[in-house]
Amino acid sequence: MQPGQKASRVSIATFGEVDAWSHTQLRTCLAAAEAREGRELRGVLCADHHPGYSQPIGGVVAYRDHVSPSGVGYDIGCGNLAAKTNIHIEALRPDVPRVMDEVWTRISFGMGRKNSERVDHPVLDEIAHSPISAQRGLSKIAGSQLGTVGGGNHYVDLFSDEDGWVWVGVHFGSRGFGHRTCTGFLALAQNRAWEDKVTGGGMDAPPVLIDTRTDLGTDYVAAMEIAGRYAYAGREWVVDRVARILGATLTDTVHNHHNFAWRERHDGDDFWVIRKGATPAFPGQRGFVGGSMGEISVVLEGQESPMSARSLYSTVHGAGRVMSRTEAAGRVKRRTQWTCRRRDCDGSLPIRTPKSSDGANPRCPTCGGKTQKHRTRAVVRAGKVDWPSVQAEVRARGVELRGAGADEAPEVYKRLPVVLAAHGDTIRVLHTLQPVGVAMAGIEEFDPYKD
Repeated sequence: MQPGQKASRVSIATFGEVDAWSHTQLRTCLAAAEAREGRELRGVLCADHHPGYSQPIGGVVAYRDHVSPSGVGYDIGCGNLAAKTNIHIEALRPDVPRVMDEVWTRISFGMGRKNSERVDHPVLDEIAHSPISAQRGLSKIAGSQLGTVGGGNHYVDLFSDEDGWVWVGVHFGSRGFGHRTCTGFLALAQNRAWEDKVTGGGMDAPPVLIDTRTDLGTDYVAAMEIAGRYAYAGREWVVDRVARILGATLTDTVHNHHNFAWRERHDGDDFWVIRKGATPAFPGQRGFVGGSMGEISVVLEGQESPMSARSLYSTVHGAGRVMSRTEAAGRVKRRTQWTCRRRDCDGSLPIRTPKSSDGANPRCPTCGGKTQKHRTRAVVRAGKVDWPSVQAEVRARGVELRGAGADEAPEVYKRLPVVLAAHGDTIRVLHTLQPVGVAMAGIEEFDPYKD
């Protein structure tokens, strides 16, 4: 603490059942700020919280003079967009399977995918002229991935509201562009070059803090805001594409993000508020919050109350994970072999078997025939989720499912009504959205960056 500074005081507001690991992570984030700032520290655990990398997901931290690239996370500007259409569910219902087929084939899902349609958007020009030269170098990947959804829990869904109007809902962020922006600044914060590998990160690592009064802090804020606008552009493009598939006009939109650093004023003081998997919910501010696969989602609105101020006007961004991906889906070992091309032969060789002197594939050890490369999957540890049963249950609810996997099954998450109830009168639900179609990447399509 510097001379003249006041002793710090930690204030943490919690909602719902508190996870001890997440609480410890949040206190670590606050302790790091205490060492730097030495003044009042404020944090929040929303009811959907669970452990994340450095800062818990569903966690909120207020810093006075610092931002945290590790707190904002790799998927800068990840968020939700819901758009109401002029189509009624009864008119659409017979056509839902076709619409979801088109969504699945015309929109790119999965890790590292590229958009087959060229997207022209002003944000790409903004990236090309970013004040951060290294970020300008990401123009190619930004252009190729704009309008792609990615993997993990990112989705494109169709809903109907309480009056039967159809909504389009999407959840994803800044894709590889945001990921590389984050890793670049994490490296710079370690006094390394932008392209250098980041060291020392982990689930329980202290947060990486950058002083916003420095050139590096100014650059990070500028780069983060560009990545946020890129994420917004991508979500808007996808919703527009789905509206075209539907032949619909959009009559209302609710758009918010939950991995970001906002400059806000609370109790007369200015803070950088880092929300990682938490939705801003100031009085009158609307937000779209998705539930687990095949279950309800909501459009909500922030309300004024004593707990609203304590929560730094923050609320949930989803239902909240209670089971890891590996725990849900199991662990699979992948290996590559040379396998016989003949259907009636089961001969195989390890992939390390050398080719013949003329460069041809090795011969089958059983029949002497030609071989080809083949990837196999072996279950090392079974998961807790019975995926075929989950698929059947989702179908029984009348929901058209495309893609997805055991790692996103409903039992992997808390129930959204429960976490919403934990936030009491800080929010109110405006619309309850029932799913009619769900599309998300399959089990093998994980993103390296998750909110």
